[in-house]
Amino acid sequence: MSPENGNTLASYIDHTLLKPDARREEVRVLCAEAVTNGFYSVCVNSWLVPFVKEALRGSQVKVCSVIGFPLGAASTKAKVCETEAAVADGADEIDMVINLGALKEGDGSYVRADIESVKKACGPALLKVIIETGLLTEEEKVRACRLCLEAGADFVKTSTGFGHGGATVEDVALMRRVVGAAMRIKASGGVRSAEDAKRMIEAGADRLGTSSGVAIVGGKASTAAY
Repeated sequence: MSPENGNTLASYIDHTLLKPDARREEVRVLCAEAVTNGFYSVCVNSWLVPFVKEALRGSQVKVCSVIGFPLGAASTKAKVCETEAAVADGADEIDMVINLGALKEGDGSYVRADIESVKKACGPALLKVIIETGLLTEEEKVRACRLCLEAGADFVKTSTGFGHGGATVEDVALMRRVVGAAMRIKASGGVRSAEDAKRMIEAGADRLGTSSGVAIVGGKASTAAY
């Protein structure tokens, strides 16, 4: 899938504001930008979901919330509780962080069950699983993608944007080779220009998480961290 095949760059973008000190007025602007530019969703921390749902009322823009963010080290019960609350508050999509410690220990059963539990709590909402590629070896990336697939997630996502490194073309291509057509892929962290965005899409990304959406659709480069 590519912008040249009928999808605009804007339609790939989850317009994102995840910094811990984000204020409602900043989020209000984020929502207005998403509506004006036709972005796919607005992605925020879970406490802001009700505010975003109201701000986007009447538009086609979806509401996305992060869960267990940015470390992924919360208990499964905590992730499930946060997910249920976010969905009840109006989230259409959930981006959860994988348990990296369990993954690195080789405890695939825990990782799979963690994802499965959150997927169940999502109900009709889509689930994206952030594997934080910058902290993983190639073998761990492959294993993480396979666990996401086995657990029934809808997307596998590269990064939080708060860890070591962000999305790379190589990682997106690797993820696509592992999951094939069975899952979608979200590239996030460091996607700051239209050129970055197009490279990620050509490598296999179906969605882009970025705080630089306005710059990207305007053909400019951004210095934003996420």
